[in-house]
Order: sequence, then structure tokens, then C-alpha cells
Amino acid sequence: MNLNNRYSTLFLVAFSWLQFSCSSSSGGGENVQQQQSKISPDKEVEELAEENLEKAAAQYKVLMERLPEGRFPKTYYAENDSLETSDSGWWVSGFYPGTLLYLYEETGDEVLLTEAKRIMTVLEKEKFNTETHDLGFMMFDSFGNAYRLNPSDEYKDIIIQSAKSLVTRYNPKVGAIRSWNSKPEDFLVIIDNMMNLDMLFWATEQTGDSTYYNIAVEHANTTMENHFREDNSTYHVLNYDPETGNVQEKKTAQGYADESAWARGQAWGLYGFIDVYRETGDEKYLEQAKKIAEFILNHPNMPEDKIPYWDFNAPNIPNAPRDASTAAIMASALLELSEYVEGEKAEQYFNNAEQIIRTLSTPEYLAAPGTNGGFILKHSVGSLPANSEVDVPLTYGDYYYVEALKRYLEYGKEGSAEVPE
Repeated sequence: MNLNNRYSTLFLVAFSWLQFSCSSSSGGGENVQQQQSKISPDKEVEELAEENLEKAAAQYKVLMERLPEGRFPKTYYAENDSLETSDSGWWVSGFYPGTLLYLYEETGDEVLLTEAKRIMTVLEKEKFNTETHDLGFMMFDSFGNAYRLNPSDEYKDIIIQSAKSLVTRYNPKVGAIRSWNSKPEDFLVIIDNMMNLDMLFWATEQTGDSTYYNIAVEHANTTMENHFREDNSTYHVLNYDPETGNVQEKKTAQGYADESAWARGQAWGLYGFIDVYRETGDEKYLEQAKKIAEFILNHPNMPEDKIPYWDFNAPNIPNAPRDASTAAIMASALLELSEYVEGEKAEQYFNNAEQIIRTLSTPEYLAAPGTNGGFILKHSVGSLPANSEVDVPLTYGDYYYVEALKRYLEYGKEGSAEVPE
């Protein structure tokens, strides 16, 4: 993958540190441009996006002042005005520097850049972490964006080492990367793991070693074959036999029930298969992404404002908590998906993304300046079954909301959604 092709190259005032790479290599062959979109972004929403990116930058200055040394933000509890943080080894650690880099890119505020570079020095050691499948989230959303803005051997080496660590979790008999460590007779794979493949495609592009690319494709194929139900919803967790590769269980950890459609899991699947299509050009992944999108957007329990309940089958709908983080992931993914299709489907995906952005930008979900502990969005759900992070801000909700705003402003511009053939 060429990181410059993931988001359109923007003309920005030149800063000494910020340099855009103009190279156009790809791991899968010749680049195929996105469909020629005739959809015009709404000027009002563009202005809203620009305004809210400025507000988000101000919020993250509030957050950085509250953050303890060496810690990463997870969430905030308004009832006792407390910030919950993690160390660098927790799966959300890459979202904070990633959001800072996005906001720096949009605003040019070097305070945000300085903070991103500071916290990434704390994060760097995780490049050797072989105990987690989340290195894509942790290292590519942080150092990947840093490399995109300022290509350097230092960042490149960190990302490649992270990819090396991630592929140690691959089992060729299963054809997938292990998600959670468990009993020796179990091999657990969660739908979230689709989000960590991007870094492997990039590693093959940079090194010429096809191992990373092949593992990413095999993981995607295994997930596509086994994770999805007939209605195109996805299970959260599959348990494989590590010796035979056979599926032993299909279940959930964060959803309402094993057979329910945990909302964020559906969004992870949507986003992840769009990523794989972009990097391979294989139409089967685009078709899978479209099937997931149709399930989500046409579900009878999807609210009119497009902010989903935490689980599409939650028993107390319409009184179930909404999940703004899922909505933000969906918005970002749908904007990209709309550039790979034509006609009514393109309009459907774009219009739903636009509606989500509008809703998340209302006072109901967008925090007032100086509130919410410095987080941008309100009303997300981490794990309701565990009674953890319920109706609170979440760092990854902020990341994908900011990414959705960026993508909206970049929509339809040349190079914004190229895929390798």
C-alpha cells in the first residue's frame, strides 16, 4: 500500500517537519483509480467538518494537559471527573498519537505534533510485542501516519519490526493470525483483527517480502469463509482447532449474545474488507464489504440518525445505549467504499456517511469545548456485557470521527481512493 493513496494528498503550508511523499509504488501491481464520482460534498457539511476539526484540536490540548506522564487516554467518567488511561501495551495506545497527527495535518498546530512525537517515544517499544494482534491499531495508526507525513528510515524500521512481531501470531493450519491468547487447544480469532492487516500490506510494499501480504490475504480469506452468517452479519469470536484449522466455536465476548450482531464488530468487518480490497484489487473483498454495508444500513434496528445501538439485537431497543464509536468507523469506511462503486450504491454509501457526520456533529454527541475530559465525542460503548466503558467517550471513537471528517473534506479528489490491481 502507498500511504499517500489512502488519503488524498493535500496542499498545506510547508512546515519544517511536515513533508508529503509523492512516490506511487504499490504492493499489488498497477494502481486502479476509484470510480469517477459525481457526488458533490455539501458545502455546509464541509464547513462543519473544518470547524469541528479546529474544535477537536482544541479539545486534544485539554486532554494532553490532563494526561499523566507515560500514559495513554482510554476514556473519561464525567460523574467523578476522572480520566482512565493505559500503558503503551494496551490495544488503544496508537489512537491518541494518530488523532494528534491527523489534527496537526489539518490545522498545522505544532503543539499537536510535539505531543504526538513525545507520546510515540513511549509507544515505540511495542514494536517487539508479540503478545497482541492489535499492533496495526497501535503502531500503524501512529507511526504509519507519522511516516506518511514525514517518510523516514526510523519510522519505516519501527513499522516493519511491528509487522514482523504481528506475523509471529500466524498459524498456517488455521490460516489466520491469533487474536487472544488462550488455552493451547484453542485458537481465538476476532473480527477486529481485520483492522490490523493494513500494516502487513505496507510491509510487503516496503520490503519486497511477500510473506506479509500473503498472510494478510490468507487471514482475510479465512475470516470471509467462516465469520459470516447467511444474512452477512459477523460473529465476534471464532475458536479454531490450532492443529486442524477446524472451527470449534462461534461466539461473542462484547456482544449481547453469540448469535447477535455486535455493532462495532460489523463496522470492523466493513472497514477491514475495504482495506483488503484497496490493497489487493480483488473484487471478492469489495463484494464482501458491500454485503456488510447492506446488512448494517438496511437493518430494521438501525436508527434514522444512523448512530447504531451497541448491538443490533440488544433486547431493550430503543432504550439501549448508542455507540458513537461504531458510527464514526462506519462513516469513514462508507466514504471510502462509495468511491469504489457507481450510481445509486455510491450515493447510498456517501449519503449515509454524510448523515452520520451531521449527527455526530450535533451537541448530543460532540462535546462542548473544555468538557468531556478533552475527548471529542460522547456516548460510546466499550463492552456492555462487562459493564466496562458504557456511555462514555472512547479514544478510537475520536480517531475515526476525525478520519471521517478528513475523508469528507478530501472526497472525490484525485488519488483519494486508489487501489492496486
